[in-house]
Amino acid sequence: MVRKPAVVTVSNGSYLQGQPNGRLPSMDSGQPQEKVVLKKKVTLLRGISIIIGTIIGAGIFISPKGILKNTGSVGMSLMVWTACGILSLFGALCYAELGTCIKKSGGHYTYILEAFGPLPAFVRVWVELLVIRPAATAVISLAFGRYILEPFFMQCEIPELAIKLITAVGITLVMVLNSTSVSWSARIQIFLTFCKLVAILIIIVPGVIQLIKGETQHFKNAFAGNDASIMGLPLAFYSGMYAYSGWFYLNFVTEEVENPEKNIPLAICISMIIVTVGYVLTNVAYFTTISAGELLLSKAVAVTFAERLMGSFSLAVPVFVALSCFGSMNGGIFAVSRMFFVASREGHLPEILSMIHVRKHTPLPAVIVLHPLTMIMLFSGDLYSLLNFLSFARWLFIGLVVAGLIYLRYKRPDMPRPFKVPLFIPALFSFTCLFMVALSLYSDPVNTGIGFAITLTGVPAYYLFIVWDKKPKWFRKLLDTVTEALQILLEVVPSEEDQKS
Repeated sequence: MVRKPAVVTVSNGSYLQGQPNGRLPSMDSGQPQEKVVLKKKVTLLRGISIIIGTIIGAGIFISPKGILKNTGSVGMSLMVWTACGILSLFGALCYAELGTCIKKSGGHYTYILEAFGPLPAFVRVWVELLVIRPAATAVISLAFGRYILEPFFMQCEIPELAIKLITAVGITLVMVLNSTSVSWSARIQIFLTFCKLVAILIIIVPGVIQLIKGETQHFKNAFAGNDASIMGLPLAFYSGMYAYSGWFYLNFVTEEVENPEKNIPLAICISMIIVTVGYVLTNVAYFTTISAGELLLSKAVAVTFAERLMGSFSLAVPVFVALSCFGSMNGGIFAVSRMFFVASREGHLPEILSMIHVRKHTPLPAVIVLHPLTMIMLFSGDLYSLLNFLSFARWLFIGLVVAGLIYLRYKRPDMPRPFKVPLFIPALFSFTCLFMVALSLYSDPVNTGIGFAITLTGVPAYYLFIVWDKKPKWFRKLLDTVTEALQILLEVVPSEEDQKS
């Protein structure tokens, strides 16, 4: 039986003809229909897997040398790894407070909107949708494509076209997974997080055995070596904070978290402790076998480590790295699609992006909107330059969010706060973020200036698309027609909770 196409009533934007409450016609009208909403399917374990699985990418296995290069010694590098973990925990605790008192999904966007209003919130989601997220997804996906193919090209270079084609398949697979089922994407995220932790243990356990055997020669005079320059130490912190970034992704899906008052702070604390301990011990393990000089020269540190201690088992390392990258892709898309969903719900992105599939209960349009943008980034342009241009924007807006926490303490003192951090924590962390932005301006003014200019394009876009309400009739009619067509094609409707509100 072919379902008869539904016709959207444009006047209210929420109903399909003959079907109340924004439902598509049912083939079996005798069966009770479920509410079309995003369900609370993110448990504590799934929340932990989203955070850990998104933070741990390829960097710790391939090239954890940004900190060592800028500190100049083994001892100082380990101290910076630890300090960056603690600072990231401080930032995560601030987001835990925000996530328990502002119980909306959307992460950065939602908190900036609540504290500072629509313009900076729109600018944030504008630059995330058009540039940052497609470029970041393409970069981590390219690492997935490269390392999934490495076992098949051990004796020669991997063709770039092959890498990009496999990468495109990986991106499409992640999009399909997140469009099909929240439960399955969460289960796979748990599995991939388990694989990452196993990969880290495969490095840590032999490292501990090496320490027990007395292999400590690389730790003697641990603080000797090249002295860290005045610019070197801040750059080391910049690298370290980037390595830990991803602790904020659970806040993007707050509305889908079971018992968020309890599970968000718990998931954040548990995840950050595991990641910090894992990162520090992994670096300690590397230095039991590899000298500082060798680590800086290695193209893939985990592979070099495994070849020296495990022989042929080192062939498994590229597979674990590929799985690690796939987990970061899955977690990132799962979380960021909710930012677009919420921004659309607030009227800052096209209405179609806030609609939900009638049977799968996934934000299908908000997930797949990234697919064509990511493919464009993948096959054209210099991805790494784009990320360099906009790396400062991430820390600028995160610093703004945490400063917003302090502002909300005074602006809305009566707001219920089930979880509350001491005021020095957001003060220290927001200062750290602003310091990193200032460092970007000082160390690389050209690229940072270009990134700042790209970000500022969101301001005229806000006034053109959001504030200006006298758009031509033909434009509004075209937009309504496209929305209707996509709604029927994708089988999506507005969330019933949105209609009630």
